[in-house]
Amino acid sequence: MTGAARIPLNDYGVLGEPPAPGEWTPTLTVSVVIPAYRAERTLPLTLASLARQTYPAHLMEVVVVDDGERPMEPPAGSPAVSSSGPLPERLRVVRPRDGAWGRASACAAGAEAAEGEVILYLDADLVLFPEHVEAQMRWHHLADYLVVLGHLRFVPGLDEVPASEVLAAVEAGAVPKLFAEEDATPQWTERRWDQTDDLRAAGFSAFSVMVGATASLPARLLRAAGGLDASLVLGEDTELGYRLAQAGAVFVPDRRSRCWHLGRSTVMRREPDVKRHNWPHLAERVPSFRWLRRHPHRTYLVPYVEVVVEVGDASFEEVRATVDAVLGGRLPDVRVTVVGPWGRLGGGRRDPLGDPALDLRLVLACYQGEPRVRFREAVPDDCFPVPFRFHCPPGWVPARGTIGSVVKHADRQRLGIVSLALDEREDGRVVHARLERTAAMSRARHCAGPEDDLGDLVHEMYGTVWDAGDKWGFLPAALAVSTAPPVPGRVWTGASGEAGAPGEAGAARALRRPRHQGRSGARPLRRTARLLRRRLRALVRPT
Repeated sequence: MTGAARIPLNDYGVLGEPPAPGEWTPTLTVSVVIPAYRAERTLPLTLASLARQTYPAHLMEVVVVDDGERPMEPPAGSPAVSSSGPLPERLRVVRPRDGAWGRASACAAGAEAAEGEVILYLDADLVLFPEHVEAQMRWHHLADYLVVLGHLRFVPGLDEVPASEVLAAVEAGAVPKLFAEEDATPQWTERRWDQTDDLRAAGFSAFSVMVGATASLPARLLRAAGGLDASLVLGEDTELGYRLAQAGAVFVPDRRSRCWHLGRSTVMRREPDVKRHNWPHLAERVPSFRWLRRHPHRTYLVPYVEVVVEVGDASFEEVRATVDAVLGGRLPDVRVTVVGPWGRLGGGRRDPLGDPALDLRLVLACYQGEPRVRFREAVPDDCFPVPFRFHCPPGWVPARGTIGSVVKHADRQRLGIVSLALDEREDGRVVHARLERTAAMSRARHCAGPEDDLGDLVHEMYGTVWDAGDKWGFLPAALAVSTAPPVPGRVWTGASGEAGAPGEAGAARALRRPRHQGRSGARPLRRTARLLRRRLRALVRPT
């Protein structure tokens, strides 16, 4: 595994073609985890097909998670489960923790017991083609942050095809001939594969086709994403896919990793009921599903944007102006993190009006009752699983639509970072706001070497851009008091030669771009912009 492969967005094509099955030497270990609930008829067929895989048996273990109300009864002579056919060489059966139930809990128990470097989740009603495991595993040898999705087709269940016939095909190596491909029903995800060049062009939405029936990922990546959410009994695979995306994962469908699904899925049989059940749960946890968050005022378990305001030496009035503007914006599902030395605010006797820490105390008092505001001593390393973090300096006021417009721009242009130049200080420092995409930052951290700059890596894999803050509706707090903030203007698409130039040179170019005319407050803002342009030109003028 390289771990340093730099994949742009979800375009894993930069890795090249994986080796053909049978023409390479695997080294990674894999744990196949199978959650099983009332699967006594189909599980033996799944296990038999696993016993006939081309992936080396000494590198593969199978962990069956018995999720029934009572433990399965193994027959005499069998160490695990009842089966009239072959069993994998390394097979274990585990139980979820007491009181835990459901597929998510079973998968979590299986991953906890697994010893492999890669976890491959399988449903207990699949019959695998012999190359199924190997086809997925060859990708994991190319990069260590891939989620590989298998290819399945729905075929008649055991009420139409006898189990003995399926087992005979497995033992004869004739699984591909068991059913006619053209008569089988494709999974709904296959249509998305076809539309997006096998997800290479899916961009940020690739995670939405994550289906747990057959999917593999590095155990380390699963742990980094927090594993499956055991509080979910349906839709847990989609929610896990979202968090894997925020952890920097790339999603790879493999059409050679084939299998038959015996019978129709629950979604196929009861799609309206499944959606009715899943959508409220996913609305709380997957901010990217914007169609599920149409209420104009409410908040959710996982916000869409975390806004970070570092107090520094700013006054109470400056901090309040910024935080109030964010909370009053059109984007309701935001969370504000105010960073300051809160630990030094003691409770002893003090001069209430002459307290050196008075501004800090006022900020704390101002938002004690606001659930969308939290206080931290330092900026957290990341805001996972929130998809966006917006750094906003205190004393600068965004318009009501600013944050939502910047996020939309980042999505349209598929950017990892958007920096908005606001001011340039006497010491040469450019004051700026900055939108960071969590998925981009996570992948950059994963791929970074000792000498790599995270911003450069994000620029390489996602793209970054500098623009002028006033065009997006930013005003200094003092100016915002007397001048209504302008509505964020039409987004700048930029030429390919300019888009994403990081650093202060990029900020200078952003401030040289034309401003919108005719907006309320545009004239004083243009004077500010001209001053900034002169200062930044002096800053970047060659000596």
